[in-house]
Amino acid sequence: MALNAKANPDYAPKRINGKFAPGYSGNPGGSLEATRRSFNKDFLLALAADFKKHGAAAIEKVRKQQPAAYMKICALLVPREMQIEHSGGVKAMTDEQLEHALEAIESLMRQRGMAALIEGEAEVIPSLQAPGSGGTKMPKA
Repeated sequence: MALNAKANPDYAPKRINGKFAPGYSGNPGGSLEATRRSFNKDFLLALAADFKKHGAAAIEKVRKQQPAAYMKICALLVPREMQIEHSGGVKAMTDEQLEHALEAIESLMRQRGMAALIEGEAEVIPSLQAPGSGGTKMPKA
């Protein structure tokens, strides 16, 4: 027997002029993506709650009883590859960028108590002066 207004007075059509009537969904079972997201959320929340209760004890137990599995877990937490890109460094910096960098370094050194290194004076060692700079002369060979 078909459900319609004639057979059942409480019947409300699911579609009105090709559109879903208010309160009716085109997919009453829900979408697969929404179901998967809901399941993942519930699973991760339950896992987090369980880990809060037993996490440290479980890790300790695995470390003692199955050191290979423990080390495998540790290894899986480390990235397989780490890319470090060098982008020109100091040679690519403008004079203004160099000045800002030096100011930042000096500021850090002052904060760490290394102001004496910054404010110190260069000591001239006569034996290391360049020839013709007014220092001691090197004997001719």
